[in-house]
Amino acid sequence: MSTTADLVAALKQELKAARMTYADLGRALGLAESSVKRMLARGEMPLSRVDAICRVLKLDFADLARRVADSRPLLSELTQEQERAVVADKKLLLMAICVLSQWTLAQVLATYRLSEAEGVKYLAQLDRIGIIELRPGNRYRLKLAKTFRWRPRGPVMDYFREHALLDYFGGAFDGPGEGVLLVHGSIARGQLAAFTERLQRVAQDFAQQHLADQRLPEAEREGCTLLMALRGWEFEAFTAMRRVAPPPPAPSRQA
Repeated sequence: MSTTADLVAALKQELKAARMTYADLGRALGLAESSVKRMLARGEMPLSRVDAICRVLKLDFADLARRVADSRPLLSELTQEQERAVVADKKLLLMAICVLSQWTLAQVLATYRLSEAEGVKYLAQLDRIGIIELRPGNRYRLKLAKTFRWRPRGPVMDYFREHALLDYFGGAFDGPGEGVLLVHGSIARGQLAAFTERLQRVAQDFAQQHLADQRLPEAEREGCTLLMALRGWEFEAFTAMRRVAPPPPAPSRQA
């Protein structure tokens, strides 16, 4: 929900965009310019006054509230509690993955065995969790940043490791456009961050391409999952074969 202070801040932006001065607004409201300045400076006013200013600006209150929501910072990560709520129900997790892919409710219902009532219910749950802002007509706005990722040790990634990782890597990766690379090496520690940033850029490129291709017919698109990783790691079986370092020599005693 938008706070009154948020609405007032948005109204100031709308006044500026309309090139309307406080004196102009005062005349339209039947108030002195000083009263308008004081009212907007405090950032607090009754909603009836907000409605009156919206009428002067020829702005619908719902549009104003939507602009406030759109201006809020997007989430790059969910909390543990939010992720736990997502994985508590497989159908809700399915809906979360679908909205991350910008699917419409109609696409979800045509693809999966969910009733319309279930679909609406899960969209409402994602709204309460904070992943989307549900709008009229079961449309929604994602509240997640382009850099969004599941928590590395969070409930969703734990669920993926336990239930989906072997299924994902069980494929041959030999289909058109598929591939898997496994590269080992030792590089300067200072370069690790640079490689991680490159991976993030590839992930963002993939996400942007997904959005751009939503205009194409469904028959021309292929659902796929991009998985990238980089970590300091050695296969456990190899670690078990490492030589045990000898203990340091005991300090010699002076006679």
